[in-house]
Amino acid sequence: MDPERFRQLLTARAPFISVYFDDSHDTADAGDKLALTWREVCEQLTRDNAEKRIIDELERAVTDLRAPVGKSGRALIADADGVILNEHLQAPTATAVRLSRLPYIVPIIERGYEYPNYVLAEVDQTGADITVNVGATLRSETVDGGGHPVHKAAGAETPGYGDPQPHVEEAARKNVRAVADRLTEVADAPGLHPGLDMVFVVGEVQSRSALLEALPKRIAELAVELPVGARHDGHDLSEVQDAIEAECLRRQLAGIEAAVQRFTAESGRGSGLAVEGLAAVCAGLSQGAVETLIIGDIGDATVVADADLTVTAADPDILSEYGAAPAHTLRADEALPMGAIATGATVVGADETIRLADGVAAVLRYPLTASA
Repeated sequence: MDPERFRQLLTARAPFISVYFDDSHDTADAGDKLALTWREVCEQLTRDNAEKRIIDELERAVTDLRAPVGKSGRALIADADGVILNEHLQAPTATAVRLSRLPYIVPIIERGYEYPNYVLAEVDQTGADITVNVGATLRSETVDGGGHPVHKAAGAETPGYGDPQPHVEEAARKNVRAVADRLTEVADAPGLHPGLDMVFVVGEVQSRSALLEALPKRIAELAVELPVGARHDGHDLSEVQDAIEAECLRRQLAGIEAAVQRFTAESGRGSGLAVEGLAAVCAGLSQGAVETLIIGDIGDATVVADADLTVTAADPDILSEYGAAPAHTLRADEALPMGAIATGATVVGADETIRLADGVAAVLRYPLTASA
């Protein structure tokens, strides 16, 4: 996952509460199950001496988020000031409750939805409805190109002089150009940071094709056509959202596959750009060399860190070689992902095709120095 998604966690204040549970709503008693699960979570947090104010805020977050449809998991993370993250997961997850110095984000890496910055254009011959998703915040607008008429009048069947067809076609082209111009403005807007990742296009085939032809190449290359239906044809909006989620998931899985293939290739050629195991990955993170962290099952393994949590190592002796004194013992499944995010590295979950020493590996930007 893109480290920018978790950037806000780097400036949050410890202690962190990380909660995960099965939030499926596929049975008649789903509400009762959720209430029971949350009561157990609250009891665990109370035993761990979590602040009641934060527990209450987490409970409000649980009830405020729209219930999912079907199988789902839930992720919540809070810091000393309140809830930071509250979202659904692609699949159910076992209940996990942690109060710790760092947030626990592995289940989100493995099962979370990764929404890129995107624009959705539901287009037809008259204009388009445009939805912009930036940082999981949505805003919508309608573009009316002003070109009329866009339909040939009934009974107008005589070609030649006075034929309405050219006027209809020009009106449709004018409207499509207006949509393309507005999409270009949105894509190039200064506030769109870190940039536009995808452009989803919905509509009947002719309108979709016309829009793609009218867009600048740099934006058309980001386009994904969704075969959902024409604008205003009564299609369920959930169909569009499902199609967007399916495409995002496909790209997410492709990213994981690409990371694993890159690791395997670099390992095979002995380039020094692939490492695995706690000691080597910690060294890579401490040197800022990790490009992609691949995290699998690291169990209850721990690492040590300095007072500022800026340097980690598999054991105190290695940490001392970096000139740092061990001040904290941290769970590796918390420290390594956060270390990757702090250095701008991508984090992906290991798939079932690969076995990793200590359950963790990394693709590096450059080989580690000899002291590592």
